[in-house]
Amino acid sequence: MTKSMLVRGAVAAAVAMLAAGAAGAQSAGAQSKEHARSDSGVNPKRDFGGTWERYPPSAASINTAPGAALPKLPPPPPMPPPPLKPEYLADYQAAQQKAREADARGEPIATGYTHCLPDGMPSMMQGMFPMEVLQTRGQVTIIQEAYNQVRRIYIGDKPVAIEDAEPGFWGHSTARWDGDVLVVDTVGIKDYVRLRNVPHSDQMRIQERMRVIDDDHFEDQFTITDPKYLTGPWTFTWAFQRKPDYKLYEYVCEDNREFADPETGAARMRLKSQAK
Repeated sequence: MTKSMLVRGAVAAAVAMLAAGAAGAQSAGAQSKEHARSDSGVNPKRDFGGTWERYPPSAASINTAPGAALPKLPPPPPMPPPPLKPEYLADYQAAQQKAREADARGEPIATGYTHCLPDGMPSMMQGMFPMEVLQTRGQVTIIQEAYNQVRRIYIGDKPVAIEDAEPGFWGHSTARWDGDVLVVDTVGIKDYVRLRNVPHSDQMRIQERMRVIDDDHFEDQFTITDPKYLTGPWTFTWAFQRKPDYKLYEYVCEDNREFADPETGAARMRLKSQAK
């Protein structure tokens, strides 16, 4: 064997070793990235990250042009009425009827929106505008465009005891994974932060089961319990569809022209005079 043949053989061996090392490094890197994704809860079946709107979307956002694709995902079943105890049900129904009559007269009753108050939980999950979900290791952060609401869900944290939960608009949310379902437990909601004006006590607990349906949809099943006001669990499901090109806008309720009439409680609007 000539000297040149020995040199060429050595070079070929070195190149092969380098190629094998690079392939091994790429494989290890890929495994490391996949491992990190799994640990942080962002593998495809657990990934809620992105911008979403409630599903089915509002009628105004549905493309009804000829030939437009219609939604393929069946909508969740209608939300059932709250299972209020008899001693609270009559007052609730009367208040709902009063609100409907006021709306029909064109004199809606002032609500939290009139006072620039955010929805709070769980209503913020069905806010009037899209929401953004940020998913990081051990945490899911939900930002609702309406009123710049921010909710933080801590994965793996010990649930907060109801008696220790300082009341807030979004409460205290902790979570755990049940397979590919994120089970969220929320307590500590202010008593005047209500879903569809249903009263609740400081014993109210909100459990969610969030799961990815496909690349463009996820659902959130709610079960609300309250031993003081409810006869049993109040369960319903909300769904969401992805809005990949939507960017949240700033929403600050500083120029709100609405106010509550001090005598009637109706929502009024301040109008600037056009007189010169």
